[in-house]
Formats: sequence, C-alpha cells, structure tokens
Amino acid sequence: MNGQDPLSQLRDIQLPETGGWWPPAPGWWALLILLCLFVVGSLLWWRHRRQHSQWRRDTLAELRQLEKRAEPHPDWFGELNALLKRTARHAFPDRRPESLSGNAWRDFLLETMPPGTGDEEAIEAMITACWQPVPTLPPSKATDIAKTWLEARP
Repeated sequence: MNGQDPLSQLRDIQLPETGGWWPPAPGWWALLILLCLFVVGSLLWWRHRRQHSQWRRDTLAELRQLEKRAEPHPDWFGELNALLKRTARHAFPDRRPESLSGNAWRDFLLETMPPGTGDEEAIEAMITACWQPVPTLPPSKATDIAKTWLEARP
C-alpha cells in the first residue's frame, strides 16, 4: 500500500455508545406514574368495597352460627328475626324496618325478597314462630328463607 493513498488512512464507521437503561426516557416515567396511580386507586377501591360489605359477611357468619344450633324453639326464631331486622336496618335505613312487626314485617320481607322466591306462608310461620310454644316451621326452612333474603342484599 502506498502511504500517499488517502483512502488507506480511513477507519471503519464508529457507532456511538448506547445510552444505557438509566435514566429512562420521559415516556417510561409517565407510564410508571400511571401504573402507580392505578395500583393505589385499585387498592383504595378494594378497601372501600371490603369495608362496605363487612356487615354482609358478619351477618352471614352469624346466620351460620344460628344454623349450627338450630332448634324448633321460639327463642331461636326470635334470634333469627332479630338478625334479619338488624340487617334490614343496615340495608334499608330510610324505611326503619326495625320497628316493623307482624304483617308489616312479613310484607317488608316479601317485598324485598328476590322475585319468585317469597313463600308467604313460610315467612308468616317464621315470624309467628317467635310467639308459638311449638313452631310449625322447621328451622332449616327458616334459615333457607333467611339465606335467600340475605344473599339478595347489595
């Protein structure tokens, strides 16, 4: 090769060094902020929903306890009706269901039951069982009515 040849003195193309992964581009920062906001918002929403439905879980747990010690006794039916009234007070505070009794309580339960599930005679027997020495409704039927009514609550 001739030393006077200018082409022999050229070097290969040199690519610039890569920028690396840090610091990320502004778009990645924006995506990270949006992701954090989404996660925090989801957690707050989940916490709110969980607190909002705590009464329902507590009521169903209490119903399971009542179901375990079910007996055809007026006191047991009184406890079941009291549980339903506490739940109704929470679910329908503007209607003041805790003050209802007799036919008014029966009508309220029938009105708030899911469509097609209200057995008027069974609900009547469940309510009057509190005052009868020997209730005519089996406790299992009463707990089925209560479960149906409770599960329909928002």
